[in-house]
Amino acid sequence: MQARDISVLLSVILIVAMLIIPLPSWLLSVLIIINISLALLVLLISMNMREALEFSVFPSLLLLLTLFRLGLNVSTTRSILSKGEAGGVVETFGTFVVGGNIIVGMVVFLILIIIQFVVITKGSERVSEVAARFTLDAMPGKQMSIDADLNAGMISEQEARERREKVSRESDFYGAMDGATKFVKGDAIAGIIIVIINLIFGIVIGAVQQDLPLAEAASRYSLLTVGDGIVSQVPALLISTATGIVVTRAASTGNLGEDIMSQLLAYPIMLYVAAGTIFLLGVATPINDILTIPIAGVLAFGAFMLQRAPKEEIEDPLEVEEAMETEELKSPESVVNLLNIDPIEFEFGYGLIPLADANQGGDLLDRIVMIRRQLAMELGLVIPVVRIRDNIQLQPNEYRIKVKGSEMASGELLLDHYLAMSPGEEDDMVEGIDTVEPSFGLAAKWITEEMKEQAEILGYTVVDPPSVVSTHLTEVIKMNAHELLGRQETQQLIDHLKETYPILVEEVTPNPLSVGEVQKVLSKLLKENISIRNLPIIFETLADFGKMSSDTDLLTEYVRQALARQITNQYAEGGESLKVITLSGQIEKLVADSVQQTEHGNYLSLDPGDSQNILEALAGQVEQVSFMQQTPIILCSPAIRMYVRQLSERYFPQLPILSYNELEPSIEVQSVGVVNIH
Repeated sequence: MQARDISVLLSVILIVAMLIIPLPSWLLSVLIIINISLALLVLLISMNMREALEFSVFPSLLLLLTLFRLGLNVSTTRSILSKGEAGGVVETFGTFVVGGNIIVGMVVFLILIIIQFVVITKGSERVSEVAARFTLDAMPGKQMSIDADLNAGMISEQEARERREKVSRESDFYGAMDGATKFVKGDAIAGIIIVIINLIFGIVIGAVQQDLPLAEAASRYSLLTVGDGIVSQVPALLISTATGIVVTRAASTGNLGEDIMSQLLAYPIMLYVAAGTIFLLGVATPINDILTIPIAGVLAFGAFMLQRAPKEEIEDPLEVEEAMETEELKSPESVVNLLNIDPIEFEFGYGLIPLADANQGGDLLDRIVMIRRQLAMELGLVIPVVRIRDNIQLQPNEYRIKVKGSEMASGELLLDHYLAMSPGEEDDMVEGIDTVEPSFGLAAKWITEEMKEQAEILGYTVVDPPSVVSTHLTEVIKMNAHELLGRQETQQLIDHLKETYPILVEEVTPNPLSVGEVQKVLSKLLKENISIRNLPIIFETLADFGKMSSDTDLLTEYVRQALARQITNQYAEGGESLKVITLSGQIEKLVADSVQQTEHGNYLSLDPGDSQNILEALAGQVEQVSFMQQTPIILCSPAIRMYVRQLSERYFPQLPILSYNELEPSIEVQSVGVVNIH
């Protein structure tokens, strides 16, 4: 521990000791001066800070200072009642400050109590309660605003984390201040009670135990009591004022002195009005002109000097922004900045601006936050920030989704309509604008709100435009998740895994596999819609087989087999059976015989005619199973699975190709079709 930490601990111990151990008069005087100094220091700091969190320790400090002041009250009370003295500082305040007049001293003390208890303390307590309540109520909105700025690309992940932490700290601070002000209020009440005790029991002790005349005892103990009361109430008043300043700091960019001077003197002409009023007050009333005319002159002179001060030119913000952009274009770095490509972009025409504008009820930004969370859970991949911008080159109701700068999908929305998808047979009673659902290519209609209820009764699936966009964006990201996983993103996943599985990560990377090779394996899994969230199992498999081979295609097959339970649950959807399309023995042998082995890896070298025949037979079986409203799944032997995938992925990119080793032994496999060629 450092010396300053030890000094704070010793100070707290001293406060506790003051409540128990009698202190000499000279030490009491020293501690009273220290108390006043600390109170003054706290007041000056509260006036100089720019925001409340700059003095975040204030609630705890307020408690300690209140305890310190109460400890002093106990010690001075003990000294007054037992010895008839409380040190030079108390006696000085009792004689010099109030002029030795007990009545005047009592009046001054009561005024201090009224100012602190009725005005400052009461106001600070109320402001603290309101500030705590509004801060807590505003917290969800602030968090959503941070998420929206993050999704819009206006801030980075680090900045978002810092802003969330600041919001949380503000909430904690104002909640603590709400409780801390109760100590200030209690301290004021305790001050009144202590003064009454000192006065009554002091007179009794002086008259009974010390055999002093009643008048002398009253004079002696009243003087000490008033001095002690004022000595304790002066720092208490300073602390109460500091509390009020801290909890009322809002909508400000400077400290209290800067704000007062800049805002109070912002209108020089008002100083002329004040100067004229004071001057007329001296002329039209019996008030001495010698008092009013100089003050009016000072105000008028101040207004004159403020008006003569050079005014900064008020520039149009748009002009300033254009000038900054022009300067940036002139700089050599501007060309480099133009090379940046956003991982995911969502562009829309001006007619769809209400989707993203929270002021118009748009919740697209909030939906994107939920999409990123959902995909992180489903795919195990941290989706990059989605850049949202309007594009005047698009049609008003058109939108476009880009991945790595390339357009991946587009669509059109009618914001004042609903998208109704037919359950299978269209009903003429549902009138609307024919269209195609953008995510899955289903036939649909844009219907009005009046037609919505009838369409739902007839079995149509009805969704609002924001849901259409959200679903489309989700599916596009899923289909292109493998492109969003680069080496940098892979390294982030590895670093996250290393926090809990350090030895496992060390066995895989950088030896025997590089980050790039791990990235290729993960990317191949994502390309076939296999979640990489279970990284421990993936890395366990890579640790086992990475030393045997660095072929990422082969390693991916081993990983898929290790993820057999996950893959089975994904395609069986919790059922006890899995309906699949199998390959005939002829096709399996043909594919296996066409695999060429080279020193750079294996590849499929199939005759073009045979490839065409296999694909046509595969397309026929897929169409037949789809017509039965079942999801087509191809099942083949482990040795040729990746080659069948290579053959079919260009024509059937979303068609699952599974091997027998990727299924749990407990699952029942039912063949609903066989791919065969003649």
